[in-house]
Parts: sequence; structure tokens; C-alpha cells
Amino acid sequence: MHTLRFAIHVNAPRKQVWHAMLDDATYREWTSAFSPGSYYKGSWEQGSSIEFLGPDPEGKTAEGGMFAEIAENRPYEFLSTRHLGVIENGVKKPWGADKPVYENYTFADKDGGTDVTVELTGIPDEYMAMYDDTWPKALAKLKEIAER
Repeated sequence: MHTLRFAIHVNAPRKQVWHAMLDDATYREWTSAFSPGSYYKGSWEQGSSIEFLGPDPEGKTAEGGMFAEIAENRPYEFLSTRHLGVIENGVKKPWGADKPVYENYTFADKDGGTDVTVELTGIPDEYMAMYDDTWPKALAKLKEIAER
């Protein structure tokens, strides 16, 4: 299991960057770097359940993705998502408590804009190359959205 960290500076206030990252329409835009058609169902409220979904790019199976809970939400400062498992063909498959995977977002004021840091913990080997490739692209897209 690994920890990955990605960061970008966005020339926009924290509140604007936060909404660009989490509001439905703009979430769909920046997460297309991972998979076109990505979206979420659920709430970003602390303690809430949330599903991160998308179509099978080959059209062979029903939608899939991951399911999680919002472990912490301090608006415009910090968001922590604890991933609980995957969704394959519409069926939830939990990982188990021995494999905690967290996706943490930190928003900090800097130089009149916002530093966004994404830290992923508990990442299995098979996801490392994909995340190393796609997270920088996703953050660049988020920056573009938040700055427009």
C-alpha cells in the first residue's frame, strides 16, 4: 500500500476552487481525466455515503466505480473520503477494514490564490501508474475550471 501526493496552485479563492471541485457539473468536467462520464451520487456531508460512478468505457458491463463515506468535511479547508470498496456491474464489493483507502483534499490560501493538495493513502500497487498519470491531468483541468 502506498501514499501519493499531488498539488497545484490555482489563481482563485478557496471557496471558488472548492465548488469547482465538488459541484456536480464541474466535478464531471475535471474527473473526465480519469474516465469520461464520471459522476457521483450522494452527499459531501461528513458521515454521508457517496458513490463515484462511470460507464464502462467498452460498454460491456453496467456502471461501476467506488463507494465511500465522507470521513471529514471542513468546508473550504479539508475533505477526507474513506473508500470502502468497488462497484462492479452495479454490485458493491467491500474491501474490508484491513484495507483503508483515503482520498484527502486540502485547500490553503497562498499568493492570492489557493494551493490544492490531494493525498491518497493505502493505494494498491496496481493503481500507482494510473494515478501518477491521471491525477496531474485532473488537477490541471480543475485549475482551468476554477480560474475561468
